[in-house]
Amino acid sequence: MGYTLITANRNYSSWSLRPWVLMKALGIPFADRVEPFTKPVNWHDFRAFSPTGQVPALLAKEQGGERTVWDSLGIVLYLAERHPGLWPADEAARAFAQSAVCEMHGGFSALRSQCTMNVGVRVAMGPHDAALAKDVARLRELFEQGLDSFGGPWLAGPDFTALDAFFAPVAWRVRTYALDLGRGQAWVDRVIAHPAMQEWEAAALAETWREESHEAELAAAGTIVADYRAG
Repeated sequence: MGYTLITANRNYSSWSLRPWVLMKALGIPFADRVEPFTKPVNWHDFRAFSPTGQVPALLAKEQGGERTVWDSLGIVLYLAERHPGLWPADEAARAFAQSAVCEMHGGFSALRSQCTMNVGVRVAMGPHDAALAKDVARLRELFEQGLDSFGGPWLAGPDFTALDAFFAPVAWRVRTYALDLGRGQAWVDRVIAHPAMQEWEAAALAETWREESHEAELAAAGTIVADYRAG
């Protein structure tokens, strides 16, 4: 069995980061293929390798041929059937992790729209509106619950799991927009320091391409006070 994981720009692509950092952290080997966002709508180009026209997509060599697995959650569920350690071994921690992963996958819409992921910059935001304040408060609650309930240092206990991977893009958002996560900041600092996240960040800072719509979303969020990206 062999894997090719197709992702997009390291600066922007939060969905790509999730399976990428999980596979890196757990030592699941894969070929790393980047298909950058080059225009506001990349659907037609990405349909060449993904049925949804979106990233990430995992190409998995199975007996008898190659299979395409799409969507970050779909990829995690597929890998969990084939590799140990994606979910916590403890039953209570596993239930918490799976619930929180689904919550992240389907929720936090204000955070997604108002604090888009951009690894290489720092932004000074104005006051949060009610929707964003609610999302940030829920993140703080969830992170503190995980750390308190399962002893840390990761969100569901002693090991890095799919739960940490799914919230890894939030760590970049917390840093970029200086969001206050209370005691959850301990996890943010830890995950950013993870070797896989450091590898992702180095690639993000080295990128020279920019995509207009992503940059416009960033500018709308507030004032850019620092930009560490190449070019």
